[in-house]
Amino acid sequence: MEQTKIDRINELARKAKSPEGLTQQEEQERAALRREYVDAVLGNLQGQLDHTYLQRPDGSKEKLKKKEE
Repeated sequence: MEQTKIDRINELARKAKSPEGLTQQEEQERAALRREYVDAVLGNLQGQLDHTYLQRPDGSKEKLKKKEE
């Protein structure tokens, strides 16, 4: 995610805490930016987990598998 978008999220958060609050458009923008941020974080985490291996006591390595539901 671009730094300018993160800065905008922080700007909107500060404005939301102020007495003037956010307009309807700003609330929608904040929700969209937050969703984009969360999706980026989850994507990065999934990428890390995809390249994670477990090393067994016998020295063998096994790729981390998704948990079955």
